Amino acid sequence: MSKNTLQIGLIQIDCIPADKDRNLANAKKWLRSLPGEVDIACLPEFFNTGYHLDVIGDDFYRLAEPIPGPTTIALGEIARDEDMVIMANIPEVDLRQTGVLYDTTFILDKKGELVGHYRKSHLYPTEHCYFKAGDELPVFDLGFVRIGTATCFDHAFPGIFSTLAVNGAQIVFIPSAVPMHYEYLLNLRTQARAQDNQIWVAAVNRVGTEREVTYCGLSKVVNPRGEVVAEASPDKEEFLVAEIDLSDILRERQQEPVLRARRPGLYQ
Repeated sequence: MSKNTLQIGLIQIDCIPADKDRNLANAKKWLRSLPGEVDIACLPEFFNTGYHLDVIGDDFYRLAEPIPGPTTIALGEIARDEDMVIMANIPEVDLRQTGVLYDTTFILDKKGELVGHYRKSHLYPTEHCYFKAGDELPVFDLGFVRIGTATCFDHAFPGIFSTLAVNGAQIVFIPSAVPMHYEYLLNLRTQARAQDNQIWVAAVNRVGTEREVTYCGLSKVVNPRGEVVAEASPDKEEFLVAEIDLSDILRERQQEPVLRARRPGLYQ
């Protein structure tokens, strides 16, 4: 691979509600099964606890943990061993404010050290029962690529992605827990957010069933033209590996200079 290319791995897995030990062990197994050349791996939303709010309920207060904390330590060991960046999403507890939780994605570098985190900024209506929205849209410079992240329902807000793109993000990762019958949103929005901003977008969704909810999988990688270059199944645990060519961003922006033509002062 050239300096402009890298490999990303999306881990599409099932999650057992409230069984952190089992879920972490499963995620570690899949992370260690990735090919050795993967540079960045990403797990779905709430990979260690499951997502269903009615099933887990107040147990979120028991299951949430600080960042850094036990899960960052456990995944940091794999990041070091496998020489890859790991992104994962968990319920985070705010140690400074009792009872305050966030839906948070953290990033570990190839040495297993915490680069930073993003707290979901646009909560789905029912999530307000347990979680507080974050208020920052950070871009993380990993040295070889600049990445942003959004979480599931954030997908619906184009302004998040344009902000990340303007601030230099080359890839945006989207950990999600999208259920069946909403595949059309996962498919359309992933392609639209990539093409709108001429960036790479990687959506990693989960599979499996929690009570009456079955998740739709279909994790995918979309290039700056809005084309799906790799896609997982709708119902199987698996990893999806794709090669990212960062030079595609410049090629697309030379052809149609969208970011250069932006006039944010008009968009009120």
